Amino acid sequence: MSALAGPALETRVYSVPLRTRFRGIDVRDGVLVRGPAGWGEFSPFWDYDVAESRRWWAAAEEAAVIGWPDPVRDCVPVNVTVPAVGAAHAHAIVTASGCRTAKVKVAEPGQTPADDLARVEAVRDALGPGGAIRVDANAAWDVDTAAARIAELDAVGLEYVEQPCATLTELVALRRRIDVRIAVDEVVRRAADPLAVDLREACDIVVLKVQPLGGVRAALRVAEAHGLPCVVSSALESSVGIAAGVALAAALPELPFACGLATVALFTADVSSRPLLPVNGALPVRRAEPDRLAELAAGPEVEARWRLRLAAVTAP
Repeated sequence: MSALAGPALETRVYSVPLRTRFRGIDVRDGVLVRGPAGWGEFSPFWDYDVAESRRWWAAAEEAAVIGWPDPVRDCVPVNVTVPAVGAAHAHAIVTASGCRTAKVKVAEPGQTPADDLARVEAVRDALGPGGAIRVDANAAWDVDTAAARIAELDAVGLEYVEQPCATLTELVALRRRIDVRIAVDEVVRRAADPLAVDLREACDIVVLKVQPLGGVRAALRVAEAHGLPCVVSSALESSVGIAAGVALAAALPELPFACGLATVALFTADVSSRPLLPVNGALPVRRAEPDRLAELAAGPEVEARWRLRLAAVTAP
């Protein structure tokens, strides 16, 4: 046990290898925080500075100290996440998931458009004609490239494309050229004020992530401010962090799309012996108890790195 955040909160640092390289990392680590309301997670990626990371801490504090709003549903439909793997591996991931919606990573550095198409075609084969496919380019394309790539990938039928371009100006231009719906992620969650981003003409769907937006209640305010359909997605957290995403999805007045919250499957292990993994394409609305922290504790160097980071984020 360590007292990274003051005497009232218990904090533990975890570290878990990933099954496949994802978002440029092979190991996921972070801080779990326990307070009077239960456990929360603080796990900003290392490219987030102190100012951005404070919203992630606010989400952990909310979970541990205040708790979450009452749910309006008791389970949440989810998609399976398919990393930038080969076609055969992608097919196997989808087949094993039991989900009827798949989110497929595309535009991975070092890969080709042919790699993306083969992966998406394999996912379509695994899902069959009735499944939904969404692709995520993580802002990698310019407008012309995005228009060409989306047209090619839409041959298998796309539900939407997530963050195909980096800027709102590009997204507005792209949306005039394609028929596939556009979802935005980074332009909202990395904005100085996610409530004030002008999404008019730029997108059809808003992706909500609890930690980057500052908690469940803050994310609900973002949803209300923009008045667009929402998809709740993870920030590649342990089941403790995923539970916050499930709480957000469970509290939204409407939930028209499956959520990207099944990412614990990307971990080789989880901090809970009852991980939040989908059954028949859905997650239950419940908290996760991190009862495996002893065996998944981070080493001293990672522990020290998080100790310094949390001290910076929580400093007055």
